[in-house]
Amino acid sequence: MGDKVLTDGDMVLFLPVFSPAMVLVQPGKIPGSGPACIGGRKICVDGDEGQVSVPGCTYMTPSHPIPGVGTLKIASLAGDQKARTTQTGGKPVLLKGGMFTAKFEVATPAQQPTPGGPVPDATAQYSGQGQFIPVNQQVSAS
Repeated sequence: MGDKVLTDGDMVLFLPVFSPAMVLVQPGKIPGSGPACIGGRKICVDGDEGQVSVPGCTYMTPSHPIPGVGTLKIASLAGDQKARTTQTGGKPVLLKGGMFTAKFEVATPAQQPTPGGPVPDATAQYSGQGQFIPVNQQVSAS
């Protein structure tokens, strides 16, 4: 049995834990670039996940409690999020599937308060997870 096909504008939800960082996540949307449509919305195909970007999210870590800011992105899809047999425009369609690997890219580092002044977080990127929430509830693929 297949899973629901993703379409243009479907919700991308990131989990707030990017250990050890905690991110005040905001939802994103995935664009669809496939030639086929479901309900007037273009189908998402392999590569569209790379266009997801949610800038302006604040974060902090246990050692750096003064918040910083960064961007949420999709690092890689789970094995069940890319159709094995169904394609459109020569590319596999994207499916709801399980959890994808997310990345949080730091733009402005969080700060650690010290007597000598704040010390910035030296980590440039954190890993986490997220999932898709498809509008389409009728069409599945595998």
